[in-house]
Amino acid sequence: MAKRNHGAQWQAVRLSAYRRDLKKQAVCWICGQPIDYQAKPGSPDAWEPDHVKPVSKFPELELSLSNIAPSHCSCNRSRGDGSGADKIGRTTRQW
Repeated sequence: MAKRNHGAQWQAVRLSAYRRDLKKQAVCWICGQPIDYQAKPGSPDAWEPDHVKPVSKFPELELSLSNIAPSHCSCNRSRGDGSGADKIGRTTRQW
């Protein structure tokens, strides 16, 4: 697994992604449901940046804002390195 860059560059990209997603009130790209942008980081419905193309396979895209999509913390962590995305599924309509 690729080593994640948790330095100043990553924090700047993460903040940019958060601001972009908050402004749009973007939904989770994995499940399609609303994200609680006020939730405590790490809680299941909280916003978390997800690398669409996993860093483990595409380390050169780690700091690329275009490779980061909004997700729930729980959806992102269930997805892992991308191999679990097909197991989560997508919603067909808002409930």
